[in-house]
Amino acid sequence: MATNEEDMEEARQTLSLVAGSFPPPHAVLDLLSVGVCVRCIFRLFGVHGRAYSCPLITNAMLQSFLEEQDKFHGDNEENGVASDGITRCAYTSRDTENVQEYCGICLGILQLSLHQDGEPTKRVPVDDFTAAIAELVKQEDYDIDGFSFEVSIPPVIVANERAIRLYMKNKYEREEWFSTKFLCERISVKDALRSSITASLEKHLDVISGVNSFRIRLTYSHPEASRSLQSSLANDLPCKRAKTGSKDNVVKADGSHEKPLRDSDEQSCSESDAVILRALDGMQDHVFCERFKLPPEKTLKSCHLITTCYRVPMYVGGRYLKISRKVSQTRWVIDDERMGEASVEEIIGKNVLAVCRGDSYKFHAAGREDIDVRMLGSGRPFLIEISNARCIPSKVDIELIAEKLNRNDQKYVRVRNLTLIGSEAWTLMREGEAEKQKQYAALVWFPRPLTDDDLQKISSLENMDIVQRTPIRVLHRRSQLERKRTIHWMMIERISGSSQYFLLHLCSQAGTYIKEFVHGDLGRTHPSIGSILGCRAEILQLDVVDVKMDLFA
Repeated sequence: MATNEEDMEEARQTLSLVAGSFPPPHAVLDLLSVGVCVRCIFRLFGVHGRAYSCPLITNAMLQSFLEEQDKFHGDNEENGVASDGITRCAYTSRDTENVQEYCGICLGILQLSLHQDGEPTKRVPVDDFTAAIAELVKQEDYDIDGFSFEVSIPPVIVANERAIRLYMKNKYEREEWFSTKFLCERISVKDALRSSITASLEKHLDVISGVNSFRIRLTYSHPEASRSLQSSLANDLPCKRAKTGSKDNVVKADGSHEKPLRDSDEQSCSESDAVILRALDGMQDHVFCERFKLPPEKTLKSCHLITTCYRVPMYVGGRYLKISRKVSQTRWVIDDERMGEASVEEIIGKNVLAVCRGDSYKFHAAGREDIDVRMLGSGRPFLIEISNARCIPSKVDIELIAEKLNRNDQKYVRVRNLTLIGSEAWTLMREGEAEKQKQYAALVWFPRPLTDDDLQKISSLENMDIVQRTPIRVLHRRSQLERKRTIHWMMIERISGSSQYFLLHLCSQAGTYIKEFVHGDLGRTHPSIGSILGCRAEILQLDVVDVKMDLFA
């Protein structure tokens, strides 16, 4: 009992501290009477701090507090016009303390409405609300050292708040307090919600809120109110075309692959909300007053809440070496038949995903090589993007992943300089791709023996520009284009015991089709090794021996 009395006293003291932000009691009671919750009242008058998280400050308590103010009492002040000529509005707690009635602005968001399985939506104390969120985090088994809040609210909340603002303006604009109290900087619903629940959630999770890769997202929706809003704005909303989605290949934790065919529902919803908000923002006040009811109607149905938690994509990068000519860079399937014995993507990605305990992964590399081309030397830079990782791997974890890959009996793939890296790796890889050079070694057959003059002719060519039309072998999947590329240097090495087989070493600009540069691709690449030497040239084997980039070097 003592604790309850102490809590009540703390609530009264908190109200006393924030009372300086309030207008005269009759205006606050008016807001209560039209169905505005106590936290929204705090917001409208710029109240900051602990008042939002105090669980005992309810509409009824606020009313009681106001009635204690000396200026509210008067023998002849009843509902109607008082002796000072100011319109009063009586309010009783049953108007908004009814558990079936929700705030006309936030639609129950700041009243902490919670839907539990098998039970109707109901208001709960702050501690119960945050306990439910914390339980979800624990069920997902995340390793966390902090969290960030994300809150999504429907545009109807903005419309409701504007309706209340205009209602108060029309009624009280001539009163002295209006310009100083009501036109102050208001607190957003999102910030008020954070102020209400952050401290309690920090206590349940035993970590601090701030900038963090782990996010807790509260998504509120109110389909009925949103449909009504869209109907009111029907003439102001443009028609929107459907968009096609991302083409990134996503590998899920169960090994299945998916290619999104359209934008996610969340993105589409976000775009629709943005259109509605722009329409509201562009609407003049007198037009708004004609289309919307002031004040907004009280509601018996709260916003629906979906709570999700996730970690933003994390990246593990390094360089890979592909030792086998039977392994593709990414999973390759033609007519439901797998090509090759494995892929670099799967070999590395599955091992990283298992340690990070994510939902899925994507493989990104600085260029690619054909399945029959080995990647040797220092390796090719790559990134594994892990979606919603439950665990952030330690340096030791990364070292164990690399050791496991490099000791694999199949010896398809090796990794170098494996490390956990931030999203800045994306920028570094894209910048490096545009500027990088690649060095190759190719086994080439010629129909005639090459002379010393032939070898000298090739090695003397430096920074030679070539033109390549899209190769015949990839025309079925690539656009017909003409590309200009540069061969920086070349050298031909004789093979002992053979007069027609040679090793061609060369360094070229990124994006050069080396096979076509050797044989000419029926004249689609010019000049080519064959055209330079005036004879046929066939490439038998090709290795990438160096990708000249600073990333993960």
